[in-house]
Amino acid sequence: MILGIGTDLANIERIQGTLDRFGTRFKNRVFTEREQLKAERRKDIAGTYAKRWAAKEACSKALGTGLAMGIAWKDMHVSNLQTGQPVMEVTGWAKERLDKMTPADHTATIHVTLTDDHPWAQAFVVIEALPISSSTAPAG
Repeated sequence: MILGIGTDLANIERIQGTLDRFGTRFKNRVFTEREQLKAERRKDIAGTYAKRWAAKEACSKALGTGLAMGIAWKDMHVSNLQTGQPVMEVTGWAKERLDKMTPADHTATIHVTLTDDHPWAQAFVVIEALPISSSTAPAG
């Protein structure tokens, strides 16, 4: 079952301006250390940050809260599988919110997709709850 859907569109040039103006202060407030390391290794640094910004906004919307209701930017972390597929991990208040919205006997999966076409970066997040099968559940 679908628990939440979120999307966001970020302007790469706006993110570049924020990076130019606030630099490390902005990066440390919004992005985890791993996200920063990945972005700084990329050719399009601002585009990489913009996609992750959009993913965090989209995730907060899929959680039904937006960023105004207590979720910290760094409670949401975008990384990539070896295949390049982006994945979203949540901690802190975002994880608490996810756990509350996930029905009993289900496990939540956060799907995320990112794209950009200068000057835009876009993200979609879908939170899905899947039943825990009795064959994989621990014996009681």
